[in-house]
Amino acid sequence: MTKKTEIKLVSPRKTVEVHLPNGLVLSGPRGAALEDFLRAPEIPNDPPIVGAVVNNKLRELHYQITMDANVRPVTMGEADGMRFYRRSLTFLLESAFQDIYPNAILTIDHSITTGGYFCQVYRHSPLEAEELAKVEKRMRELVEQDIPFERTKVPLKEAIAHFEERGFSDKVRLLAHRDKDYLILYELGEHRDYHHGYMVPSTGYLRWFDLTPLAEGFIIRFPQKDDPTTLHPFPNDYTLLNIFRRYGDWLQRLGIDSVGPLNDVITANEIRKVILVSEALHEQLIAEIAAQIAERAKDLHVVLIAGPSSSGKTTFSKRLTIQLLAKGISPFPLEMDNYFVDREKTPRDKNGEFNFEALDAVDRERLEADIEQLIAGERVQLPHYDFRTGQSEPGEIVQLRPGQIIILEGIHGLNPQLIPNIPQKQTFRIYVSALTQLNLDRHNRVSTTDTRLIRRIVRDSHSRGYTAQETISRWDSVRRGEERYIFPYQGEANAMFNSALAYELSILKNLAEPLLRQVSHTTIEWIEANRLLSFLEWFQPLDTDMIPDNSILREFIGGSNLEDFKLWEE
Repeated sequence: MTKKTEIKLVSPRKTVEVHLPNGLVLSGPRGAALEDFLRAPEIPNDPPIVGAVVNNKLRELHYQITMDANVRPVTMGEADGMRFYRRSLTFLLESAFQDIYPNAILTIDHSITTGGYFCQVYRHSPLEAEELAKVEKRMRELVEQDIPFERTKVPLKEAIAHFEERGFSDKVRLLAHRDKDYLILYELGEHRDYHHGYMVPSTGYLRWFDLTPLAEGFIIRFPQKDDPTTLHPFPNDYTLLNIFRRYGDWLQRLGIDSVGPLNDVITANEIRKVILVSEALHEQLIAEIAAQIAERAKDLHVVLIAGPSSSGKTTFSKRLTIQLLAKGISPFPLEMDNYFVDREKTPRDKNGEFNFEALDAVDRERLEADIEQLIAGERVQLPHYDFRTGQSEPGEIVQLRPGQIIILEGIHGLNPQLIPNIPQKQTFRIYVSALTQLNLDRHNRVSTTDTRLIRRIVRDSHSRGYTAQETISRWDSVRRGEERYIFPYQGEANAMFNSALAYELSILKNLAEPLLRQVSHTTIEWIEANRLLSFLEWFQPLDTDMIPDNSILREFIGGSNLEDFKLWEE
């Protein structure tokens, strides 16, 4: 006979247990903050811990543990941890700036790849080095004082009134469309603001930063997660600055300098003009790049196109081809994917997995030899790579017509080592990315990386059958490849195309939200899915029927009239 388990009613313990991934169990007073538990000497703090996942929910370190919980520390060596750090550092900068220049306006414009944000100042001349040094000194004073970031939940009307009083019209316009009747505000001394997402507990956590003058603004530099306590050297040639500036000018012309005005236009049913002008500006830029190629057509033989995932390279390539055809130039598409080495020769990453994004995964010798023969007018049998078997097979036999230019699209297009023996004057390199400068407000950025991830989630679902969970699970690997094989070579580009569209997140919202909600709450990917859902709440939705058939956005939402467009006759 099975012995009956004894169950009895007891009073709650005065302590709770925190179970860590490494098997350690910590006991402490019920209601103690996460920060107290994770400061235990048994917990390594390198990289620094800035948050935690409690029972599969992301939490700030001030979160109180009221019952036994599974806890995973979140460090600055992770994407979520660096978001905690960057967001808090932005508030620190904002507070110090207001202390020194109370009548001026600070804007956080866009990110830089080496770790930092480009910032500008309004209602004040650009900061001189001495003036910028005053702001940095004040920031370091606040760090030394280790002042807590106070988190309060306030009625939405109170928050709007606060920002109206401060003259922050961008925040007022953003909040006018908020569905929830409350807002989380953070306070640092006398400074009070909204920041989308979680923060570190206090200013003492923010030890790694630097303010560096750049053009008519400055960079606030911070570490990256691969080396979270070191500032990476800032490049002397910051080639993306003009691209961001041009996009910012476009937004100003459209009257949409942040998400609040975008939502105003959508609710007023006046968005069609914004869509048409945005698409016209894209076409104008593509035509300008085609004109640059045409000017060099006599000596030019190869156009290389590269960019990070979901930047719209495929549609851009086809629209560029159409512009070139209109100028009497006939392009020939050469697919870099067909030049993968056989599977057994593919390099592996540190985990032993095949690294298809490594430069040595491409048969560069054959690629360069084929290009040289094609340029010479010879007949060439191209390879065809069978992704199923992982083997290279004989492909079609081709010969270029006089005056044809090769278009080669792929991850390594900007790397000088891809085809090193082909003279530089015979090549034209193009960098494509979605470099958004449309932010929530002057202090809350819209991440270019988030935009691309949302694009990819939508595209992977309708064209590849992947779930949002599968796409999110692969994203870190994709990002590592970009950081190693694409971003370091941006400066090699002869031209850059910004594929961002001011209205795109309002379109993607309706398509992405159902996919994100299908991610299981018990998986690690749910944390990212939940973050993206919270982010998309700020955007008013738009119907996909309003989008032109040749838009870059159609590459991700479907319905492109360029999908079957061929760059050459069969």
